[in-house]
Amino acid sequence: MTAPGPAAVETPSGKGTGDENFPVGSFLLPARLRPHVAAFYAFARAIDDIADNPALAPEDKIVRLDLMAAAMRGERLDDARLATAHRCRESLLASRVPIQHCLDLIAAFKQDATKLRYRDWDDLMGYCILSAAPVGRYLLDLHGEDRASYPASDALCNALQVLNHLQDCKDDKRALDRVYLPEPWLRAEGASVEDVLAPRASPGLRRVIDRLLVETDALIAVAETLPGQLRDKRLAMESGAIVRIAMRLSHALKRRDPVAERVKLSKLQFLGCATVGAIRAWL
Repeated sequence: MTAPGPAAVETPSGKGTGDENFPVGSFLLPARLRPHVAAFYAFARAIDDIADNPALAPEDKIVRLDLMAAAMRGERLDDARLATAHRCRESLLASRVPIQHCLDLIAAFKQDATKLRYRDWDDLMGYCILSAAPVGRYLLDLHGEDRASYPASDALCNALQVLNHLQDCKDDKRALDRVYLPEPWLRAEGASVEDVLAPRASPGLRRVIDRLLVETDALIAVAETLPGQLRDKRLAMESGAIVRIAMRLSHALKRRDPVAERVKLSKLQFLGCATVGAIRAWL
């Protein structure tokens, strides 16, 4: 397959910051670092959009993502189609953050292009450690934090990813035939991947959702230790806010049906969780 034509590497998927479970570029972060966070987020959004575009063939997605990876490695510097990747790489060089975080994200989204089903929790966590954990690790490195905080950060990011999978389970199946709920778990409960397209969750599917939430709550329990591990007070407050958001969203998913509706926090709930979490981290 030939490379995409001019101005055709990036391709919007329709997602935006409103689809995220964490405050992007929050005011809690130091103003001097926000431009770097914005450059990283723009890159992450660009490659995620490539992987999530239902109009692209898997082979086309791989070609585009390989081009973005080449740009991150300092190749194709004269290719204007890769401007978002070039800006992110320049930011990483200036802030002395490893490019590996971005390469891990690309690896995850290449997996998204071709892998549509998951076996078990470990299989799902293998994906999350590439698709979600690099975001937290990037923020830790950007703030000069000790990498001993990676495990708690990974737990938080991976928990948010699973919660997002549950929120989007119907849309992911309908648009991309991609289902993150472990298929053997569904079969064991007398359910199938097709159940996520029903008007409401079947009893078997509900049991699988609840099982995933039990595992996710265990991750959140580890993540609760993150704010106390951080030297930077602003990052600790940001982390505390996100932990609280994850806890509230998990609680909502236990009570509501993500097949019947997209379960999300209201703006007031989101703000309340962020405020309480940030204050607790400060104290």
